[in-house]
Amino acid sequence: MRRADGLALAVLAAIAVASPLRAERPVLAPVPAVDAVPGSKLETAVFAGGCYWGVEGVFSHVKGVHLAVSGFAGGPRGRKVDYEQVSQGDTGFAESVRVTYDPRQVSYGTLLRIFFSVIADPTTLNYQGPDHGTQYRSALFPLNAEQEKAAKAYLVQLGQSGLWSDPIVTRIERFSGFQDADAYHQDFLTKNPRHPYIQRWDMPKLTALKALFPTFYSDRPSA
Repeated sequence: MRRADGLALAVLAAIAVASPLRAERPVLAPVPAVDAVPGSKLETAVFAGGCYWGVEGVFSHVKGVHLAVSGFAGGPRGRKVDYEQVSQGDTGFAESVRVTYDPRQVSYGTLLRIFFSVIADPTTLNYQGPDHGTQYRSALFPLNAEQEKAAKAYLVQLGQSGLWSDPIVTRIERFSGFQDADAYHQDFLTKNPRHPYIQRWDMPKLTALKALFPTFYSDRPSA
């Protein structure tokens, strides 16, 4: 075992002891073997991984991320929905986050690695932590061929990594548009760090981000 791997395992053990009330177990996912070649100075990626408060909250603390927005993706193109409708679980939409990032600072592959290391468990079908339903599924919505290539390759790589005993069920879905959630849901972790749900389920993810990816962690969240 390489020294870096040993240090990472020690960090994971410390997190487990310090944060017994935690949603998904943090892991150190592998470095992507295939990454997306950027096509512009700023790129956009869309992720679904359970309640969008935590997904947005973690990504907003990643260096290179300029903007993280909570919203909905995965449903029929052109259909307008709100939180109450999506919460019924029958719209086809998932709580999602749109991430705008500088690929010179953080790549799409690194965002994937962070996502599966500290945000979402790729083996739980239609739920994350306490939240159950198709609206809480984990899914990737590639916005171009490069992202799709990288996402497909990384899911295969995760399946071969041996980090999870259960099969990978995260799906790659066709992007049919993104709708912003209401203002109340934006920057929720930043504005409500003492909220019981945030304390119980999302702050451990932020702690794991800082511990496992210190070079990508930013104390100051993006907009």
